[in-house]
Amino acid sequence: MVARRITIVDVARHAGVSTTAVSKVLRNAYGASPAMQTKVRAAIEELGYRPSAAARGLRGRTYTIGVLLPDLGNPFFADILAGIGEPLGGTDYQVLMASSCNSQAGEARLTEAMIDRNMDGLILIAPVSSRRHLQNVARTVPTVVVGRHGHSPDYDTVADDDFTGAGLVVDHLVGLGHRHIAHIEHRETDPERLREMPNARRADGYRHAMQVHGLADHIDVAATTYTREGGYTGARQLLSREQRPTAIFAGADIVAMGVFDALTEAGLSAPGDISLAGYDDTAFASFGPISLTTVDQAGHQMGADATRLLLGRIEDRSRPTAQVRLSPTLVTRRTTAAPGTPG
Repeated sequence: MVARRITIVDVARHAGVSTTAVSKVLRNAYGASPAMQTKVRAAIEELGYRPSAAARGLRGRTYTIGVLLPDLGNPFFADILAGIGEPLGGTDYQVLMASSCNSQAGEARLTEAMIDRNMDGLILIAPVSSRRHLQNVARTVPTVVVGRHGHSPDYDTVADDDFTGAGLVVDHLVGLGHRHIAHIEHRETDPERLREMPNARRADGYRHAMQVHGLADHIDVAATTYTREGGYTGARQLLSREQRPTAIFAGADIVAMGVFDALTEAGLSAPGDISLAGYDDTAFASFGPISLTTVDQAGHQMGADATRLLLGRIEDRSRPTAQVRLSPTLVTRRTTAAPGTPG
């Protein structure tokens, strides 16, 4: 037999108060005395009452936030998710998460599902949808976009200065004495997205920094994907060059993991044979056996900033949109050294 769901009426009867009083306590509204709050919250605890999200939605809010990310396999997104949850502590908000598998169709289906479920706001992490789709979503529900550089009057954005971050890597490697510095980028074919995606900004930052250092003739890019498999494939391409690079800048830490695989397969090591740097400063980058030089783009802070912006927009849909850009920092570890340094 299926147990009947406890309602606000049950709570009111158990506490010996009106349903209006229970509603005030649930909403932290003015007029609920400390004694009433204690009585009602005790009844809620004893009965195991949980407010109905659907009923809340009919009254204006469901206290749910939808988070959409492109790939569950990239550990950097875990840092962003941890940051998203931090400002929600002590609030009634809950996060519901979904992965679009880097698909425009998947993003459209999932954002529509979140809107249909009356979620109060959405945080879209590195979405691949067109700007028009993002604007249509944001005009329907408060939205914050993380990891894209395009500005819009309809949604707030949080992003890292990827162009500068890539320059930090090249500056570091050149300072160690490297000239043959290669880069593995995420292949981007959509001209509209090309202007906004972090992978394109990092590739541009790499090329610009190489030119500034007088190394334009040594620019060498392998275009694959921001995945471990993409890193492996890109490294295989670079290792097969007639002039093998002495350093590889992987566009993301997850890409660097694939480079490690290719180096090991070829009987090479970092930094003994090839220096290696990543981007994201994910948790595994600091593990002793890996000790990956990388760029910290403050994923936790990105998530926390996105949540604060979203809560503000939920409260006031009419306020001007905000763009937050975080400054990256280079974290040097053992995978980078001067060319020819013993591993």
